[in-house]
Amino acid sequence: MDASARVRDTIYRATILLDGQKWDEWLDLCGERFEYAIRSWSPEINYDMTYLQLDRKGLANLIRLLPKHNTDHSALTRHTTVYTIDVSDDAQSARAVSSVVVYQSLLDGINSHVDAGESRLFLVGKYLDTFSIENGKPSFLTREVRLETRRLDKGSHWPI
Repeated sequence: MDASARVRDTIYRATILLDGQKWDEWLDLCGERFEYAIRSWSPEINYDMTYLQLDRKGLANLIRLLPKHNTDHSALTRHTTVYTIDVSDDAQSARAVSSVVVYQSLLDGINSHVDAGESRLFLVGKYLDTFSIENGKPSFLTREVRLETRRLDKGSHWPI
C-alpha cells in the first residue's frame, strides 16, 4: 500500500476502535507527542471555543478515569469519510481532512419506554489530522475535532 492508503486505513481503524470504546488500542495508533483537541467556532461570541485539549498523557489519564465517570452509556457510532490526504514529498508525514457524523443509540432517554433503542444525530464535524510516517506506518501526531454542533449532551466527555 502507498502512504495515502495507509493513512486512510489508520483513520478508519481509529473510527472502529473509538466506536468499540477500545481506548487504549486507539491510543496505540497515536505517537508519543500526540495532541488532541475538540474545538468549535461560536458566531455568538465571535470566538473559537475549545472543549477539550490534551496531550497523549492527559488522554491516557482521561481514559483511565472513564469508568468512574457518571456517563450516558448509550452507544456512539461514528461515520467517517476521508476527504483529502496530503502526503509530504519525503513520505514522512501527512495531513488529512475527514468528515465525521456521530449517531447516538439511546439506552434509556428521558422516557425509557419510548426512547430506548432510538438513534439520533449526536454531532457533526471534521477531523483535521496530522501524521508522522515511520517505516511506512502512520501515527497520529495531532487530531483536531472541529465541531459544527456546539450543544453537546451527557456522555460527551468521551473522545470523539
